[in-house]
Amino acid sequence: MSTHDLIMHSVEDVLPLSEIQFSKENKEALDQLLKEFKHIDVLKKYKLPVDNKVLLYGHTGCGKTTTAKAIAHSLNKKIIILNLGKMISSRLGETAKNMASIFQRADIENAVLFIDEFDYIGRERDSDIKDSGEMKRLVNTLIQLIDYLPESTLLIAATNHSKSIDTALLRRFQLRLKYELPSRDALNVYYNTMLAQYPEEYRNLTMKYDISFAEAKDIIHRAVKSKVIASEEQKCKS
Repeated sequence: MSTHDLIMHSVEDVLPLSEIQFSKENKEALDQLLKEFKHIDVLKKYKLPVDNKVLLYGHTGCGKTTTAKAIAHSLNKKIIILNLGKMISSRLGETAKNMASIFQRADIENAVLFIDEFDYIGRERDSDIKDSGEMKRLVNTLIQLIDYLPESTLLIAATNHSKSIDTALLRRFQLRLKYELPSRDALNVYYNTMLAQYPEEYRNLTMKYDISFAEAKDIIHRAVKSKVIASEEQKCKS
């Protein structure tokens, strides 16, 4: 399996960072991150390091992937998306080589490298299915790749299970941003923003809470589709 086959290419529209709901702490951290990359040359003059390794962790469906894409868009950089689970599920002996090739590609293209399912190394390391020695070598390879990552390349990793990640790997990330289920107010803003793109007659729905943004998005789509289809079927009967 080639490295090209391991990279996911997104065709979705990128949501601007300004339209994503963040906690106050995460917003401040991301604003600082963008400013550091904007002034990276000046910071280098003073030998000040740029925080270019970011871990996004927490509840699924709360915007980690959306955030990574928005950051790349804000920095006017290409994003390379790697699903670590898919890579490790291929021939394990080739994983370290493939990973090194992808890191090199991100460096050459001055891209944002986004690694999804970053906890997969931790989960597989504890499995009897995989060779534990090979997994340990893979972790060591990944640590080396992260350590030698050029400052101009931004690494973003995402996980729903941060506790299963090797502590040596966790220490490599200067920024660790936690994603939690959105508050009622945040969901209200999200519902209203999403519904605003549809005609008023399709906007009425029962809002649910204590769910992720992704779950809220599914609720909105199902409700709007139902109303659109009902409207079309009514036209056919007329």
